[in-house]
Amino acid sequence: MAVLKMEHVGVMVANLEASIQFYVDVIGLKHKSTLLHTNGVIRLGFLGFEGINETEVELIEGYNAELPQEGKVHHLAFTVDDVEAEFTRIKGLQVEQLDAEVTTLPNGSRYFFFNGLDGERIEFFQSTR
Repeated sequence: MAVLKMEHVGVMVANLEASIQFYVDVIGLKHKSTLLHTNGVIRLGFLGFEGINETEVELIEGYNAELPQEGKVHHLAFTVDDVEAEFTRIKGLQVEQLDAEVTTLPNGSRYFFFNGLDGERIEFFQSTR
């Protein structure tokens, strides 16, 4: 299998800047980057620990502010070494809600989503960072 590590956990937020400040000031994470999704609506903020290239928190603004409190965690993301090969492999399995194609972000990172057995969203992510 070509899954390398836990990549990030995506959390939906109402105000990206305020949430970045919270995670920096209260939790002690470092703000690594912010970008506008290719759909032109969703903004993403990535935070992690200084000098450690492990699991990050991805803050998502503009996706869906109407979810119940227990629905604010949006997905679990895993780093893969070849997103195209993994997309082909997953297409051959019996998974639900597989994206129609791999998405490329403005920074070149690529990903796709599918559902786990209980409807949880799973992302396979190939990073350029």
